[in-house]
Amino acid sequence: MKNIDSKLHCTGESLYIDDIPETSGTLFGQVFYAPIAHAKNISLNFEKAMQQPGVVRILSAKDIPGSNQIGAIILDEPLFADDTIHYWGQPLALVVAKTQRQARLALKEIKATWEALPVVTSPREAHKKEQYLTKPCEFQRGDASIWHDCAYIVSGQADSGGQEHLYLEPQGAMAEWSEDGGLRIVSSTQAPTAVQKCVARVLAYPMHRIEVDVKRLGGGFGGKEDQATPWAVMAALAAWHLKKPVKIVLQRHDDMVMTGKRHPYQYDFRIGLAKDGQILAWEVSFFQNGGAAADLSPAVISRSLFHAANAYYIPYVRAKGYCCRTNLPPNTAFRGFGAPQGVFSIESAIRLASEKTGLDVLQIQKNSLMREGDEFHYGQKAVSCKANSSFMQCIETYLTEARLEEIRQFNKSNDLYSKGLSVLPICFGISFTKTEMNQASALVHLYQDGSISVSTAAIEMGQGVNTKIVQMVHKILGIAPEKVQILSTNTSRVANTSPTAASSGADLNGRATEKACRDFKSRLSKFLASQLNCDLDHISFNEHGALLNGKGCQWSWPSIAERAWQARIPLTSHQHYATPELHFDNKSNKGHPFSYHVYGCAVTEVTVDLVRGRYEIDAVDIVHDFGKSMNPDIDKGQVEGALMQGIGWVTLEDLQFSETGKPMSETLSTYKVPDIYCAPKRVTVTFLENTSNPFDGFVSKAVGEPPLIYGLGAFFALREAIKAAGTGKSIPFSSPMTPEKVLMNLYPSAFEVGTSGEK
Repeated sequence: MKNIDSKLHCTGESLYIDDIPETSGTLFGQVFYAPIAHAKNISLNFEKAMQQPGVVRILSAKDIPGSNQIGAIILDEPLFADDTIHYWGQPLALVVAKTQRQARLALKEIKATWEALPVVTSPREAHKKEQYLTKPCEFQRGDASIWHDCAYIVSGQADSGGQEHLYLEPQGAMAEWSEDGGLRIVSSTQAPTAVQKCVARVLAYPMHRIEVDVKRLGGGFGGKEDQATPWAVMAALAAWHLKKPVKIVLQRHDDMVMTGKRHPYQYDFRIGLAKDGQILAWEVSFFQNGGAAADLSPAVISRSLFHAANAYYIPYVRAKGYCCRTNLPPNTAFRGFGAPQGVFSIESAIRLASEKTGLDVLQIQKNSLMREGDEFHYGQKAVSCKANSSFMQCIETYLTEARLEEIRQFNKSNDLYSKGLSVLPICFGISFTKTEMNQASALVHLYQDGSISVSTAAIEMGQGVNTKIVQMVHKILGIAPEKVQILSTNTSRVANTSPTAASSGADLNGRATEKACRDFKSRLSKFLASQLNCDLDHISFNEHGALLNGKGCQWSWPSIAERAWQARIPLTSHQHYATPELHFDNKSNKGHPFSYHVYGCAVTEVTVDLVRGRYEIDAVDIVHDFGKSMNPDIDKGQVEGALMQGIGWVTLEDLQFSETGKPMSETLSTYKVPDIYCAPKRVTVTFLENTSNPFDGFVSKAVGEPPLIYGLGAFFALREAIKAAGTGKSIPFSSPMTPEKVLMNLYPSAFEVGTSGEK
């Protein structure tokens, strides 16, 4: 089945926030934000700005009727800065005018004064000062005495950069006041209930008066899970004050300046191995750059800790996470949600251990993989474990001796180019790690003409979740897909929703839809059995209607619905699904936090230009654990898109801030993302053989986030290519590996800093 949105997207008919026609009298908001990273004693003067043409109102912290607080996990983030500025780009006020241009021009007339304060941008510096967003957290399993049994012990450091979400549709929202004192908000958010709750808090207004509606997003990648909230709250605050519709859509530059990114990390680690390369002990400290407020950083660091050992069983693990508070925009969710950072640490350590001991990377990986029944360091048992099978299928298929010999010969006979190759297994837990978030509801209506509408909490943002929900209805009831309508996500139809995140959108909302459809099937089967005077097991359904003993029986879907309505059979089903068996003790950091795990393995091959530092990704060959995919085309597309995003993170996307906290990569002229010319020459996605998902009714597996981790293979392959060039210098585990860094690693003596500071 094709993606049901494809035609709309390709013809330009899909509607996003800025495509929705404005109601007559709509006003437009523009945000005035701090041009300094840290300051106190803020003074704002709006007098001249208010005199500008079209300006209706300027709102700041003093205009908030409720709490000036939008923090998600910890209440530490004001909607508007009040007395202290904590990061460059922090919102200070909202200008509301008759046109967007008028509002933007008025921004220039706002006068602000403050007293500058010291700026911290590095998580290590924040750690030294014990500036934390939340208490440090530690996961530990095993006996530390095993270090005495290690034949090799290697210590090191690494760092990984941030990443801009760069969704095609920038942040935006529209808010409209209704005659009965309600607020209707159309928001580009992955978390409608989070928006609803924050609006209620800021306005001191009840949630039932606030309706949040989302049709689709033009991309999210986690950047609209929490950080879509402030713009919706600002629009709602203005609409509440002015009793008029208000629209806010950020310009790209403002979006890049004001919003948080993927968390940069710095790592200290120590790894212990047996003589055969098996990893016996692993210690790592994560220094997470959380930015100026908690946002979702505590949850992100916890997932880094969960994934600190990747796909390996290690008898002794000690992982510690520090959420460091710096003067950067609050960093936030990003596809992978801390897991890629966790995997980067262990894979860096394995390669450093290989270089220090002479053990082969593949030998270390193979001898350490999780096996069925092994226990993860957080207490959950590996069930239906595919770590070894996916690794071996990938190696046997794509890492042939002929391929390795070809690379050796290429490097031996070439002075201008060098090839490198890496192998990267993955293991990714599926579920929100906060147990109570693993729930969803679905509202399904069967109409008298035999058509169906479905409302869930799932947000469609290009990943195809709506298509999978249509397939769910078709599979259970047999109704033709064209007779199924997926409605917008709306807090008045489906309340108290979890965000569409953690790769769980299709799992949670699909299972809720499944329950509703099975409820219908049971209800209608009983009704038909009474009408046809037969047993229940003689009744089934297809796209035409009811079947009796597998044959058509003149009961079409319109006639079923019409007669059921006449018999006063309910034609609405509202069902709730909560993932079973999940539990986690935050004191011991042990439990069963994930419904299941996704496994896979990738081989990445690159070629480096030894003169210019440029490189090409020759091939990425993947064996991925899809379970039994409901929609292979959509799922393969997810793998390919996630892979490119992962490659971008570890190669080109170099997020930079000055020492004063000023964003230096705030436009697309200073921040490079992969384009079609950066794509691998070959991407092969192979479905893991003989696999399913015993924990899901349709035996498919979530696919949104895990494949991003395959992109990390590009970084390690580039290191191998540089090593093959024979400079003999140690190559730091510092991501992203930009062409500039490639040159610096190829010719380190040319970039060494002398005693007097010159290069």
